[in-house]
Amino acid sequence: MIKHLNRVSLFKRLSEADFEPLHVAEVGVFKPETSNIYEFIKNGIRTTLVEPDPRSIQQIKEHFAGLSNVTLHEVAIFDREGELELVQREASTFVSELTASPAILNDGYKVAEKDKFVVRALPFDRIDDGSIDLLSVDVEGAEWFVIKTMRSRPAVISLETHGAAYVNPYMSEISSWMRDNGYRPWYMNGSDTVFVRPSIIRASAGDRLLLKLVSGFLHLNRLRKRIKKLFTRR
Repeated sequence: MIKHLNRVSLFKRLSEADFEPLHVAEVGVFKPETSNIYEFIKNGIRTTLVEPDPRSIQQIKEHFAGLSNVTLHEVAIFDREGELELVQREASTFVSELTASPAILNDGYKVAEKDKFVVRALPFDRIDDGSIDLLSVDVEGAEWFVIKTMRSRPAVISLETHGAAYVNPYMSEISSWMRDNGYRPWYMNGSDTVFVRPSIIRASAGDRLLLKLVSGFLHLNRLRKRIKKLFTRR
């Protein structure tokens, strides 16, 4: 079930819902070909990309060279301006001061000094002009720092919230913010939850049922992994 949901792109789901954004944004791009908003970029939609890792930045610049609809900000997003220490481990780049990230909880990664680097960080409101109507964020546990400093109120917000043994460390704050600002979960896949404003995208009865089923499946899967880990330690 989860594997099938992972194959259905955000672009396809939104196309089926007849939603056409005017300004899309992604924080934490990694590789340009795997961007969660890739089809929108290629369709010429105004795009704001945020990526702090120099290796990814070079690939993004080369891949989207010549596209006038793309603006790239070479910074990390946090709740304060200044220097920020990140850790890069394969496909995972995360804020070093966070104790919970997918790499740590899912893969058992131990932070190594050789994997650390320092970048410039900004609150998201220094970049967000208030017009974003589709936002995708995958920053390995720091999604909350994007949301809490955001000016826009996008119709659609996709966040990395879970995966295997991992649960976003700021899930409580994210959930409260979503409720307070009138958002509802639309669907989940193996790592992300997509939130929408119901006045713009209305979840069907099938969507609501599938959301409950996937949420329950993910909860049981995490429980199974925790139990397995306990017995492995003995």
